[in-house]
Amino acid sequence: MKTLEPDICVIGAGSAGLSIAAGASQMGAQTVLIEKGEMGGDCLNYGCVPSKSLLVAGRAAQAWRHTAAFGVDSPQPTVDFARVHAHVRDVIDGIAPLDSVERFTGLGVDVIKDKAVFEDARTLVADGARIRAKRFVVATGSRASIPPIEGLDQVAYLTNETVFSLTERPEHLIVIGGGPIGSELGQAFRHLGAQVSLVEMGSILQNDDPELAEVVRRRFIEDGIRLYEQAKVARVAAAGNGVAVTLELAGGEEEQIEGSHLLLAAGRQPTVEGLGLEAAGIDYDRRGIKTDARLRTSNKRVYAAGDVAGGPQFTHMAGHHAGVVIKNALFRLPAKVESKAVPWVTYTEPELAHVGLTEAMARKAGHQITILRWDFHENDRARAERQTEGLCKVVATPKGKILGASIVGPQAGELIQPWVLAMSNGLKISAMAQVIAPYPTLGEVSKRAAGSFYTPKLFGERTKKLVRFLLRLP
Repeated sequence: MKTLEPDICVIGAGSAGLSIAAGASQMGAQTVLIEKGEMGGDCLNYGCVPSKSLLVAGRAAQAWRHTAAFGVDSPQPTVDFARVHAHVRDVIDGIAPLDSVERFTGLGVDVIKDKAVFEDARTLVADGARIRAKRFVVATGSRASIPPIEGLDQVAYLTNETVFSLTERPEHLIVIGGGPIGSELGQAFRHLGAQVSLVEMGSILQNDDPELAEVVRRRFIEDGIRLYEQAKVARVAAAGNGVAVTLELAGGEEEQIEGSHLLLAAGRQPTVEGLGLEAAGIDYDRRGIKTDARLRTSNKRVYAAGDVAGGPQFTHMAGHHAGVVIKNALFRLPAKVESKAVPWVTYTEPELAHVGLTEAMARKAGHQITILRWDFHENDRARAERQTEGLCKVVATPKGKILGASIVGPQAGELIQPWVLAMSNGLKISAMAQVIAPYPTLGEVSKRAAGSFYTPKLFGERTKKLVRFLLRLP
C-alpha cells in the first residue's frame, strides 16, 4: 500500500471541501481531496442549484398567470415538465465543470474518488493508499433525515436526492416537512401545476419570525397549497399507484390524504458514518462532529467544516468555514466562526430572509428592544410591480444598535445583504437611515424602516419647540 504525506487532506467535495482544497493548493500546500460520490456535493447536485432552478421555472409559470394585472391578457401557461427537468439539468451541467475532478487536478489537487476511513489519529485509507497528512478536514456534509414513520419502508418516496430526477409532473405531491426545503419545493411544484399537500408537525418556517412567516402562509393558501400544520404523520401505505398518508390532527382526530408522490423534507442529518471517527479520536453525536470556535475537533490535527460541523446548514456558511479552516490550518491564525451575523433565506414567493436575532430571540435574551417596520405596500417600486405583500422588520436597542433584521417580500434575499454588512461591521441604525437610496427601488424599505427609529423624536413636541424658537431668530 502506497503512502501519501500531503500538507492537507480534505474529505468531501461539497461546498466547504472544494473551497478548502482549491484555496490550499493555490496557496502552495500539497493537497489531497477525497470524494466517494458526486463532485460538487449536495448543493450542486441535489440542493441549492437544482432547487432554485426549479423555483425559477415555477415563478415563470406563476407570473404568466397574473399578467392581467398589468393590462396584458394571456392564456394559462402550459408546463412541459420534461423540459423543466432539462432546464434544471442544464443549470447543473453548466456549473459542474467548475467542481470537476479535471479542474481540481489542474489546480494541483490530488483527487481520489473513493471513501475515506481513518485508521488512527493521523492516518486514513482511501483507494488503496495510506494518507498521513499534517492536517485533515472532514467536510462530508449532510443528507435527508428519514423519519420513523410506520409503513414508510413499504412505499416509494422522494428526498432532495431523487426529486430532481422526475421527468413527469406529479399529479398530487404530499410533502412531509414545512421547513425551508419542504416549503420551497412544495410551492415550486404547485406553481408548475401539481396539487400539493404540505404536512408539518409544528408551524411552517418555525425558525423564522411568526409575523413574517404568516405572509408566506397566506400566499401558500392563495396558491392552492393544502396546509396541514400541527399534524403528525401516523402511518403511510400504498394506495393504487400512489400513497396514502394518515395524519393525527391537533384535535386528536385522524385524516387520510392520498397522493401520487411522497416527498420527505423533514430535516437533515450530518454524514458521519463509516469514517472511522472513533479510531481517529474525533468526538461527534447526532448533530455532527464537535468542534471549537476555530473548527478544530477533539483531534487537533483534524478540522470539520460545513454541515457535518453541526452548525447552520447553509452553503454560504460552508464557504465561511472554508476561510476559517484555511486561516487556522495554513497560516496558524486563530480565526473563529462568525455567529452573530449569519443570514438565511427561504426562496419561496415571497422570499423570507433573516439575519441576527428575531424579536422572540431578543426578548428571550433579555434585551430591551425597539421594533422598526416598513411595509412593501408603502414602497412605490413594489406598487409598480404589484408585489406589495411583505415588510422589513428590524430589531434594535433603544440606543440604535442593530440586533437583527427580517424581510419578507420580493427579492428579500438580495435586500437583506445591507443588514448583514451593517451587523458584521457593528454599524448602528443611523448608518442605514442616512443612506441615499435610489428611487424607486425595493431597497428603500430598509432605509425607511431604519429612518422610523427617529420619527418619534424628529416630529415630537421638543423638536417643534426648537424649530419655533429658531424661526424667531433674525
